[in-house]
Amino acid sequence: PVLVEGPAGTGKTQLAKSVAEIAGARLIRLQCYEGLDEAKALYEWNYKKQLLRIQAEGDDASWSEVEDDLFSEEFLLTRPLLEAIRAEDPVVLLIDEVDRVEVETEALLLEILSDYQVSIPELGTVEARQVPLVFLTSNGTRELSEALKRRCLYLYIDYPDLEREREIVSTKVPGVDLNLADQVARIVRSIRQLDLKKNPSVSETLDWARTLVLLGIEQIDAKTATDTANVLLKYRTDIEKVVKEFADNPAELAGNAS
Repeated sequence: PVLVEGPAGTGKTQLAKSVAEIAGARLIRLQCYEGLDEAKALYEWNYKKQLLRIQAEGDDASWSEVEDDLFSEEFLLTRPLLEAIRAEDPVVLLIDEVDRVEVETEALLLEILSDYQVSIPELGTVEARQVPLVFLTSNGTRELSEALKRRCLYLYIDYPDLEREREIVSTKVPGVDLNLADQVARIVRSIRQLDLKKNPSVSETLDWARTLVLLGIEQIDAKTATDTANVLLKYRTDIEKVVKEFADNPAELAGNAS
């Protein structure tokens, strides 16, 4: 497994998607969130269907007669982790934003990342038919457990440097002029040096560049940057701070920052 950490919006999730695409593998994604439990991450039983089966059997059937049938594959609802373990085709398992789950929930991942198997009391141990390629992403909102880290290779992805971000804009934004791509990358780099609540991500940089192309902008001036700042920034206080910088230091934020 590969644990990928870094600021939000630096391409951690896209890395797993790109690897799956290049490898010709199916991507299985588990989006983590606070309150995620075994039933949503691993598996659960279809209780409504089980109840219907019990009712269909009627009063004549004993519990021992229906118990084995109720806890069979027919009533098992497979969630992303179990789906990846049972997959017969090549898969990439993306456990996205693992830092959002509670510490206790990490224990659900340990057996899978150690032995690539899942224990289901009613059915036994399900072993991986082939070992999936696993990516875990974290934005660093909390420290992950040592037990989880020990099972992973570690990769940190920071914001791209100026040349790399300029290349990304030039590649991903159709019709963008090379000079405009350079100016966009330089302005975003300058903005990230400010004390903001949330720095613009790479995807927001691309959104901004696409907006400028659609507006027919060839050269960004302070007015253009001010008018379109809401595409790049998502907090009012950040927009106000950056707009002030546009006004106070237009040369730097017009793309002359190194």
